[in-house]
Amino acid sequence: MNNIPEVRVGIVAVSRDCFPESLSVNRRRALVEAYVRKYGADSIYECPVCIVESEIHMVQALCDIKEAGCNALCVYLGNFGPEIAETLLAKHFEGPKMFIAAAEETQEDLLQGRGDAYCGMLNAGYNLKLRNVSAYIPEYPVGDAEECADMICGFLPVARALIGLRELKIISFGPRPANFLACNAPIQQLYNLGVEIEENSELDLFEAFYRHEGDARIPGVVADMEAELGAGNKKPGILAKLAQYELTLLDWVRDHKGYRKYVAIAGKCWPAFQTQFGFVPCYVNSRLTGSGIPVSCEVDIYGALSEYIGTCVSQDAVTLLDINNTVPKDMYADSIRGNYGYKHTDTFMGFHCGNTCSSRLSGCEMRNQMIMARSLPAEVTNGTLEGDIAPGDITFFRLQSASDNHLRAYVAEGEVLPVATRSFGSIGVFAIPEMGRFYRHVLIQKNYPHHGAVAFGHHGRALFEVFRALGVPAEEIGYNRPASLPYPTENPFM
Repeated sequence: MNNIPEVRVGIVAVSRDCFPESLSVNRRRALVEAYVRKYGADSIYECPVCIVESEIHMVQALCDIKEAGCNALCVYLGNFGPEIAETLLAKHFEGPKMFIAAAEETQEDLLQGRGDAYCGMLNAGYNLKLRNVSAYIPEYPVGDAEECADMICGFLPVARALIGLRELKIISFGPRPANFLACNAPIQQLYNLGVEIEENSELDLFEAFYRHEGDARIPGVVADMEAELGAGNKKPGILAKLAQYELTLLDWVRDHKGYRKYVAIAGKCWPAFQTQFGFVPCYVNSRLTGSGIPVSCEVDIYGALSEYIGTCVSQDAVTLLDINNTVPKDMYADSIRGNYGYKHTDTFMGFHCGNTCSSRLSGCEMRNQMIMARSLPAEVTNGTLEGDIAPGDITFFRLQSASDNHLRAYVAEGEVLPVATRSFGSIGVFAIPEMGRFYRHVLIQKNYPHHGAVAFGHHGRALFEVFRALGVPAEEIGYNRPASLPYPTENPFM
């Protein structure tokens, strides 16, 4: 994927001048060796210029990591650390930063070899707040070389998302469909996050589409689609138009991203799209999302934003689904109860018309959009990629602004069950522990729309940290609480 940043973390060790500098030197060396041994050397850079003890050292280290192309910073307290210089380093570094600290190595060396970084982290946190500097601090930020290497690795997906958002443009084609206020949200928070947005009319897109008629690249894209679909190519007559549309979007991205490095799209797909373009765009949306350019349905701008965050965190394809329908009781009884440890209310179906990429489906076919075909000629509703979503771990999440113009978010880990849906669209049987309570006291209570982004795998830890780093208050990051932990709005007498 070339639509997400590559992270290079500059590791800068710091030292309080009344502690042995050798503690920070040796501990930094051990940390770097542990990281390279476990994760390779590509994503880190060891600042060799100095151990930061003063403001002058801070400036030297800052210049060095910038010249080395670092876009993220790890401040490593090898001992107590210089609270002024180390937090000034974080203040003046423009990218995401983290703070970690060295644990003591052995009971045999607690005289000259004791570093007190456990204590120094407290002062670092205090001074970061004084300077109004936001930094990533792991849940337990003190460890030996191996543990600190793992902390840096855990920082990478957070840093990737934060860097990506600062260079992101969301391109939308609207306006949103009538009678579809659910995904209508103020865009002020996009600018607050550093995201640019380009809002276009669907008429602009329509004009660009027809300028691509007869494009010499269309046969090559059609051949690629045919290879991807294989036996699932049930609508071969529509592929040329879909290829024309895909080239239209890709050229629009190329010509309109301006000074931004990364792009996501919030696309229009109904009600006039089908009758004017002559197809639905779902399959093209799936292909672009699978390549790392997320495309949300129904001009869902915060859905596209969420998908992009998930792409950065997971370095993988994502999808956007309706939190759609209940699992019938007979399906639960026949296929889930007794086979998986979920209550009926833990389960639901996630669905969209056909926007999930083929690599995330158990099998796929090109079909027409059944809901739209109920009121339109079937031939203008071709273009969905349909199939059951492949079983495995997932994370449902969303970052949202609403009528109050405040950011809020939710994260819930679960799985797609290997249960046949017997339905249509891109669809799966999902299970999230305590989903019923989460549905009522987070999704409904906090006024979230029905669209949720889905990352494949369990990425809750990184997503939570991204949302926290973006300034979402911890109390506004919803999650599926265990049964032992009530929600503030939960009726205690139920």
